[in-house]
Amino acid sequence: MSAETSDLTKVDSAVSGLSSSPPDDKGPVKGHRRASSSAAGVYNINDLEKEGKELEIAKETQKLNWRLNKSPATLDEKEVLKKFLTTPPVKKIDLHFPLGLEVTARNLKGVTIKDALDAIHKQFKKKEDDELDLPVLAGFEWDKEESWTRLIVHQKKEGQASNVGKKKGKKGKDGEDE
Repeated sequence: MSAETSDLTKVDSAVSGLSSSPPDDKGPVKGHRRASSSAAGVYNINDLEKEGKELEIAKETQKLNWRLNKSPATLDEKEVLKKFLTTPPVKKIDLHFPLGLEVTARNLKGVTIKDALDAIHKQFKKKEDDELDLPVLAGFEWDKEESWTRLIVHQKKEGQASNVGKKKGKKGKDGEDE
C-alpha cells in the first residue's frame, strides 16, 4: 500500500506544477489562427465610415443594361466585371432595393462589379421577365445621409432605349429648382 501512496504523491506533485522534468521555455503558446486573406488596400466599410472617407461608385454599372434575372456571365463587356464596385475597394457592401430587399456582396480582395451582380442575380434568377416590374439594372447610388454602409440599387423598365446616365441628384443640394 505504501508504494501506491508514493506514486499518487508524485502524480499530485506533477499536477500542482512541481514536475521533475525540465520546464519548457518556448514562451507563450500561439493559437493556429489563420491570417486574414484580404488584400492590401481593401477596407472594411465600417472603418471608412469612422474615418469619414467618401465612396465612389464605378460609372460602368450605369451602362451595363443588365437584366437582374440573367447571369452576369452573359454580359458582353467581361472586363467591366473585374473592376471594383467602389473606390476605395471594400470587403463587403449591402445593396438595398427600394422595395425593401437587401442583398450583401462580399469579397475579401475587394467587391467587384461581378460580385454585386452575382449577389443580385442570386435573388432574381428564378423569376421570369414578366414577373419583374423593373427588370434592368440602372445603376447604384450611395447616399451617406441615409446609410454609409449600403448602396441603393436603381432599376429601369428596359435596356438600351432609356436614359443611360440615370442617377438621382442629391436632395436639397443647392435648394434651387432648375
